[in-house]
Amino acid sequence: MVFGIGALISLAHKGFEPVTEADAAVVAEQLGRPPRGLRAVAARCPSGHPSVVQTHPRLEDGTPFPTLYYLTCPRLTSLVSTLEGNGVMREMTARLDEDADLAEAYRSAHESYLADRDAIEPLGTDVSAGGMPSRVKCLHVHLAHTLARGPGVNPFGDETMELLADLWPSGDCAAR
Repeated sequence: MVFGIGALISLAHKGFEPVTEADAAVVAEQLGRPPRGLRAVAARCPSGHPSVVQTHPRLEDGTPFPTLYYLTCPRLTSLVSTLEGNGVMREMTARLDEDADLAEAYRSAHESYLADRDAIEPLGTDVSAGGMPSRVKCLHVHLAHTLARGPGVNPFGDETMELLADLWPSGDCAAR
């Protein structure tokens, strides 16, 4: 089954849900290790499994963990890694110097990310994730941000979702 972009948008940002024991077990299976700092399920795959989790800004031992939205679906992670390997991040970063509107939208995504994290617990830093706001460093973070918050918040998360629209996983995404 292939999902069009409209169906993918409907998957994005349905609201955060508490992490159940079953969700934590699926995320552990997806990651191949116990998850750290789980706070909420921010998005689910078409199969109903978590695809993005929201993490606490600090781990249990107090270590800062600035990646607020974490892509967990192994199939999506693999697809995003392929995009990264094909040089998409380099092209996106270059466009930041050429397109003032895009650069401003990306800066706004950075500020949104920081505001979301600081509303939970301020880390006292303006470092967000994924290279924001000056470069594109991790498409996994950007796609997770779009899936967690919905389209229109992170331009590169939106673009990543569009690039993957014809490849979006269906079925049991928890399978490794």
